[in-house]
Amino acid sequence: MENDILRIENLKVRYVSGDETVEAVNGIDMTIKEGCTLGLVGETGAGKTTTALSILNLVPAPQGKIESGTIVLDGISVLEKTDEQMEKIRGKIVSMIFQDPMTALNPVMSVGDQIAEGIKIHQDVNDSQAHILAKEMLETVGIPGDRAGEFPHQFSGGMKQRVLIAIALVCGPKLLLADEPTTALDVTIQAQVLQLMRELKEKFGMAILMITHDLGIVAEICDEVSVMYAGRIVEHGTLVDVFDHLRHPYTQGLFRSLPVIEDRQTELRPIKGLMPDPTNLPSGCAFHPRCDYATAKCSEALPAKTNISDSHYVYCWLYENTNESMLTD
Repeated sequence: MENDILRIENLKVRYVSGDETVEAVNGIDMTIKEGCTLGLVGETGAGKTTTALSILNLVPAPQGKIESGTIVLDGISVLEKTDEQMEKIRGKIVSMIFQDPMTALNPVMSVGDQIAEGIKIHQDVNDSQAHILAKEMLETVGIPGDRAGEFPHQFSGGMKQRVLIAIALVCGPKLLLADEPTTALDVTIQAQVLQLMRELKEKFGMAILMITHDLGIVAEICDEVSVMYAGRIVEHGTLVDVFDHLRHPYTQGLFRSLPVIEDRQTELRPIKGLMPDPTNLPSGCAFHPRCDYATAKCSEALPAKTNISDSHYVYCWLYENTNESMLTD
């Protein structure tokens, strides 16, 4: 569609090491519209980060390989581009905030130099102009511009995360990939970073792919939600669809394992079992060994896509012949 900034179809990614093959991403479809924030939710090992690296065409070789699929970013077929061509796309059209601010910055470069590096690649400016723009970007994320000459070890965790956001946004990308951007931060700083991201989203008019396992962050910042399990999207909808009318048993399990602040006597109901080994995924629906509603068919075949509404769909055999929920909300 014309206003889709990102469209992924049937993406499959594998990591091969020795005799083992990790089935990291197993045929996902994803669409992000301009200005929209999509939350990609799932447990560790679900394939969320690999999906983001695929968008950047940065799946680590030679072990990692994109086996099939298409990724169209702002009308550009990413997987057909060379490394040299992708250098002109990364930072300008799409940028990424990596997971750990403590290790994502170069310890021997000043933060100003690290911000200016992207400016010099994508804009026709000299060194002096690039550093002026870098200082202005630091000010935008709430750090005094005169600290541009300092090094990462002189900043707190929250400040480092702001520097990473400055690096990612300095060239005004249309899509921001945020990989668990608040995981390493304490709760107070998390709230500040999320507020900053909301403000910058409005200022730059960009779309965001928010990768997280924290449903509270999703509720805070996202417009749409995709729930990922064992390398597949199992449910997708608007924030209201997924939070108020959740359908997939895995999505229900995620919500039931959360504490209820209003009723402290309510027992948590964790999902039984563990995430499957990605080198030996179960047949059929990968969630069926942990699912209370599993039938014989669930272990035999991948579930088909069922549209619950125009904006809400689920991959689950429970909805094979109906658009009505067979589970309780």
